Amino acid sequence: MATETKTFRLLLDADSRLAAAAGGVGRFLADAAGVENDAAARLQSAIIAACSEAFEHLSAAHPQLEVTFTRFSDRMEVALSHMDEDSPTIGLDTIAGFASHIGATESVQVVFAGFDRVQYETHDGEAVTRLTKYIGHLAPSV
Repeated sequence: MATETKTFRLLLDADSRLAAAAGGVGRFLADAAGVENDAAARLQSAIIAACSEAFEHLSAAHPQLEVTFTRFSDRMEVALSHMDEDSPTIGLDTIAGFASHIGATESVQVVFAGFDRVQYETHDGEAVTRLTKYIGHLAPSV
């Protein structure tokens, strides 16, 4: 049975309470998708950490972080974006640390602990970091 795609979009000021709210949305979607309790808790913590990290990249000209949650039948995506093509939503050093896991700091591991895939892109002056959690099976090989 196909599951309809669900999308939630939040605009956040750099406030740790709002990062916690974003984590709550992620937890809700993970629970609704049948993700095990421990994995859902790691995902929630990872979203809070990712938002907190992203807040450091906001500017006075563009002080809000857009967080878009999309649930597909086989995965959940969390896209963090802000206006500023020169800076990723989460630092490239953080992304590189996740990709290699060599010399990764504890904060890097926390930010991405709940996710299977991390992507970064820029378009039209917007920096987007997309975090993907596959549901019900292993992530496809790249």
